[in-house]
Amino acid sequence: MTLELRGITKRFGALVANDHIDLRVEAGSIHCLLGENGAGKSTLMNVLYGLYQADEGEIVLDGVVQDFAGPGDARRAGIGMVHQHFMLVPVFTVAENVMLGHEQTGFAGRLDLAAARAKVREISERFGFDIDPDAVVEDLPVGVQQRVEIIKALSQRAKVLVFDEPTAVLTPQETDELMAIMEQLKAEGTAIVFITHKLREVRRVADTITVIRLGKVVGQAEPTATNAELATQMVGRAVELTVQKAPATPGAPALVVENLTVVDDNGLKVVNDVSFTVHEGEILAIAGVQGNGQTELTEALIGLQSAAEGRVSLGGRELTGLTVRQALDEGIGFVPEDRTHDGLVGEFTIAENLMLDRSTGAPFVRAGSVQYGVLNAFAEEKKAEFDIRAASIQTAAGRLSGGNQQKVVLARELSRDLKLFVAAQPTRGIDVGSIEFVHKRMVATRDAGVPVIVVSTELDEVAALADRIAVMYRGEIVGIVPGTTSRDTLGLMMAGERPEGIVE
Repeated sequence: MTLELRGITKRFGALVANDHIDLRVEAGSIHCLLGENGAGKSTLMNVLYGLYQADEGEIVLDGVVQDFAGPGDARRAGIGMVHQHFMLVPVFTVAENVMLGHEQTGFAGRLDLAAARAKVREISERFGFDIDPDAVVEDLPVGVQQRVEIIKALSQRAKVLVFDEPTAVLTPQETDELMAIMEQLKAEGTAIVFITHKLREVRRVADTITVIRLGKVVGQAEPTATNAELATQMVGRAVELTVQKAPATPGAPALVVENLTVVDDNGLKVVNDVSFTVHEGEILAIAGVQGNGQTELTEALIGLQSAAEGRVSLGGRELTGLTVRQALDEGIGFVPEDRTHDGLVGEFTIAENLMLDRSTGAPFVRAGSVQYGVLNAFAEEKKAEFDIRAASIQTAAGRLSGGNQQKVVLARELSRDLKLFVAAQPTRGIDVGSIEFVHKRMVATRDAGVPVIVVSTELDEVAALADRIAVMYRGEIVGIVPGTTSRDTLGLMMAGERPEGIVE
């Protein structure tokens, strides 16, 4: 089946998310949509899948114009979509999830689960998935859950399959397996649209690359193009993709974590007996698939989570049991993984967000009153220093792009005298240009002698920044290895294996 999008335009109020986009995807090919976050890629695919209605333009399948009132119409026309955030019911079995929305019934109107199980087995055998139809989805690893999403789409005989940022939660090995599955689907004649901003993946599988910037198609690229060429098309300027940093010169031990255990509301150990040390002037990256205790670990360092056991000290001063306010006052800078919920107050201005850590005293508050002259001068200085792109410092933070929101958080946290800097997913959801800036600031912080902890699920980022790497799996540290450790070894560790030769 050949897919054509002709002049697709989608507006949200004054914002034009898609601006007269043309796209053609041939049967038996992989067409990559490449662009920054917020470029309009997912919006375009949501129009194709019937989740949004286009304001202008048309969808054409094998020469026939389509009119999708919703996802059901798109599925019946042969379009399937594997979403970035899985659309699965955790407590249902694989078979129940696959039949959900198009249930077959047998005698007396009873659900025909046997037919759903047979469909799961048939597709699993075809692609070598090895999935039990009766397995409960919440008990499956994320890589297997993604295969369930693919089975769901294929069970409806999808001839056009959209993968929306499919590798965000996968280990490197699971990513390789997904690439192989896409190649197999392509060989069977499926037209595949692959949405991503990861240049390595694009160059590996793409037959055709369309680059979208600010809602418009800005050009086509060849899979043979270099990462630098692709990044330039995405952002509109040359981007330095390699982090330039001298070898670390670690100083004295600074942060010491000993036998730290954190228990969740259900009594489960989400951080289990974790110990490590971070020295002055080094970056320790904590790698792992999302959901293996990294979030709880960083929150325990700042006082957002309570330690059930163990202790944490910084420069010899005990941190265990401190409130968040007290931890900040000890000199910890903290970039949370969700900037919109935990890092910013969207209704506050840029200037107001820049004083959140210091809202009770000098230099911004005196005798209970905000010193707006001092605050505004500070905010203007940081706006320029961190290249925060906004009309003014009075712009509400919620109106900024993701990259500029992250710069506000970084400007606030890095503008204090720090004894420790902790950054969780520091470049999640931001474009390659902003990533370049964030990485430079983090290296500069290390070079100033501050110990830095970076938590990231992106192995390219871990490899670029880390002096040492701690890999977490199911709440425990599998091992701590040099920053030069190979992706293959890290991938095995992220899956819970402990390769030979790891002694830490």
